Amino acid sequence: MGSGNMNLPPGFYFSPTDEELVLHFLYSKASLPCHPNIIPDLDLSLLDPWEFNGKALSSGNQHYFFTEKKGNRSTENGYWKEIGVTNSIFSSDADNKVGIKKYLVFNLGKAPQGTETNWVMEEYHICSSGFNTASCGSTRRRRNSVSDFIVLLIKTIKIKVGANGFYAEYMKRGHNPNKVQSGIAMRMTVEQRFHG
Repeated sequence: MGSGNMNLPPGFYFSPTDEELVLHFLYSKASLPCHPNIIPDLDLSLLDPWEFNGKALSSGNQHYFFTEKKGNRSTENGYWKEIGVTNSIFSSDADNKVGIKKYLVFNLGKAPQGTETNWVMEEYHICSSGFNTASCGSTRRRRNSVSDFIVLLIKTIKIKVGANGFYAEYMKRGHNPNKVQSGIAMRMTVEQRFHG
């Protein structure tokens, strides 16, 4: 859709479920020649998170865009760091696993000495085994393209990062999202932190 402003008009709000992002947008992008292009293609490494407004599909403080899976996660001013949480995405009608979602936090500075910010990213991947490829025209080219793209959701959250940061606190609690509470100003679980 070019480099024009991607903000929605007043009264409209783009709020797809995880399943909708994978099945209706990401899978269409990977398998159909004329995919719905409401979500633009952007290079993650060329923009810092505060620069996505007007370039990505923006809805409130959430910014959606496609990028190549093998893209660089570093920018001029920092880098995106995985926090070690991966969730499976299931279809509501058949309970098949259709994708996965990873969580990342933007850090200012050079890895691994960066400083955590309140910019978070949800990274959506297709799980190719969850699709009936026979119904989608299973050519070799299409099967390969399924894993070439990911869709990203970037947003800010209202937190105060403690001295050890969210990632350190999360690791200390043994990857149990329900135990990650003390040491985080928001006092909420991982899911609430990223969706609040």
